[in-house]
Amino acid sequence: MTGATAEAWAPVPLDRGFFARPTLIVARALLGHLLVHETPEGAVAGRIVETEAYLGPSDPASHAYRRTPRSRVMWGPPGHAYVYFTYGNHFCINVVTEQEGVAGAVLIRALQPVAGVELMRRRRGVEALRDLCSGPGRLAQAMGISGHHNGHDLTRPPLYVARGGLDDGERVGRSARVGISRAVDWPWRFFVVGSAFVSRGPTRPWRRHLKGRATPADSGPDRA
Repeated sequence: MTGATAEAWAPVPLDRGFFARPTLIVARALLGHLLVHETPEGAVAGRIVETEAYLGPSDPASHAYRRTPRSRVMWGPPGHAYVYFTYGNHFCINVVTEQEGVAGAVLIRALQPVAGVELMRRRRGVEALRDLCSGPGRLAQAMGISGHHNGHDLTRPPLYVARGGLDDGERVGRSARVGISRAVDWPWRFFVVGSAFVSRGPTRPWRRHLKGRATPADSGPDRA
């Protein structure tokens, strides 16, 4: 599919009901689906291989731990983009989840490039395929995503999540989230095991007996 146009490829957007579910369910279920952006420069797309779940006031690592003008998009409606600028140099894209009025979002952490690879290379200024979208800032740059897309409806073009899926034999791993200072043991990061495009290997692998106590992740995502 590398270099394919949206017209020739005709990806099918996921409907809003896919996102209007518990955040942990959606974070796992997004793996294998496609993030697509049709731009004047051309269409680019990547297969989602790594995600992280962030909830509302119950999650101290979430931007929605407190409701602010920046995080209010996380309260819905579902299926919209929450895009923010971080570390003073890159954007990150999240997909809003849950029923409207309940805060939640899934950070897309890594993609496997599948379309518009040369355009991604020009935007990123690198050649190695693995380096194009292996990390939230990298993928936002490669996909042409900026703060302009905050609040955008991801169920329709030009920027949307399209139907894909895991291949036979692919397994889903989970671990603690990356780069946070609170709720550091909550295993709300999901990734395709063995993918060369994941931003990093497993960190703090999930154990139900983690530090001798249950975490809020002990229900939900494994039933997706």
